[in-house]
Amino acid sequence: MQLSLGEWQAIWLTAQLAGLTTLILLLLGAPLGWWLARSSSRWANPVAALVALPLVLPPTVIGFYLLLLLGPQGAVGGTLQALGLPHLAFNFWGILIGSTIYSMPFAVQPLREAFAAIDTRLLDAAATLRAGPVDRFMHVVLPLSRGGILTAVVITFAHTVGEFGVIAMLGGNLAGETRVVSIAIYDYTQGLNYDAAHRLSAILVGFSFLTLLTFYAINQRVLTPIKPH
Repeated sequence: MQLSLGEWQAIWLTAQLAGLTTLILLLLGAPLGWWLARSSSRWANPVAALVALPLVLPPTVIGFYLLLLLGPQGAVGGTLQALGLPHLAFNFWGILIGSTIYSMPFAVQPLREAFAAIDTRLLDAAATLRAGPVDRFMHVVLPLSRGGILTAVVITFAHTVGEFGVIAMLGGNLAGETRVVSIAIYDYTQGLNYDAAHRLSAILVGFSFLTLLTFYAINQRVLTPIKPH
């Protein structure tokens, strides 16, 4: 299977976008998921609903409002231009923001469920040993939540690889900047270049299958309890 330079560029850009989105959402999603799992605040449900909103909203709606916000006439984009900086529409940083927002529930929900399943007595025991909140989170919560963390990583990465609507609305189709694999497939299809569209689609199908196969294998190994001899 011979890929063109532009197709390799789209694949690399997709990998960068998915990797950075996953990293950002792990850093943001871990404390947010912990708060949602343990908080009794009246704001917990509204925040949870806001985080889950991308699950029910069409990606074009999210992309449209982000375009208004981050574009040259938007509150964020206009402010950046007034400061002599480029706005965030139709560039990589813009689609990174869009992907982070759109994939947020796929990271936060597994983390929240994993954190909620932890026995609070273990945390109380760690506290009696003078472990501080950060220490308890790093050395008790995270190791016990490895299944949820793995799920969040795999689903977030795979979901970002296949994302189309938000990127199409916010990033357009700029080679080397916003032209990820899903956009390239759409572009080839519009141009009736079905051979090229099939080539990239087959790569995504193979990648998705291998990703899920690896995930299930690792997840089974991670979550299977060690039997005593």
